[in-house]
Amino acid sequence: MRIYITAILKANPVYRGEVMAALQHMVEESRKEAACVQYDLHQTTEDENQFIFYEIWESRAGLDHHNQQPYILAFGEMAGEKLQEDPQIYLMERIA
Repeated sequence: MRIYITAILKANPVYRGEVMAALQHMVEESRKEAACVQYDLHQTTEDENQFIFYEIWESRAGLDHHNQQPYILAFGEMAGEKLQEDPQIYLMERIA
């Protein structure tokens, strides 16, 4: 069963450039993964520091594999210091 994700992140303005570069790197690398169906990064029009990922994964196993990749783990380590708040991550199943 496919897994759908929306993740909302808010960069600390001081680190915005560094966070943006890390997010773009995550997009490039994630799209190479076999289980990745879609991996899109958006920026809100109201706040240049707020980013939203929309992802689709073939399976929970594929998502679990993704979450163990070095670039994802590295972002997790930097997130505490360089984001304004903890990311909001919503795992969803499509119902219609």
